[in-house]
Amino acid sequence: MPQYMVERHLPGITPEQLTAAASRAKAVTAKLTDEGKPVRYLRSTFVPSEEKSFCLFEAPSAERVREANVLAEIPLLRIIEVAHIAADDLA
Repeated sequence: MPQYMVERHLPGITPEQLTAAASRAKAVTAKLTDEGKPVRYLRSTFVPSEEKSFCLFEAPSAERVREANVLAEIPLLRIIEVAHIAADDLA
């Protein structure tokens, strides 16, 4: 399934708010998946110096990722399809 990166600008967000947002993303994506709309929240990376967060999702489309974020009430700047290369995958 394709993976998508969600870019967010989160000025002034606290660690507690960031954790709560990630929990909402996880809960909403699990609910959507249970309803037959597969989408999975994988992880987030926060860059404090830029007040940005990059969240990784797995879904059949960017629109499904957008739906999950709207339902979780988490703001976003953009959604882009990504490909990952892990060190363990290299010779």
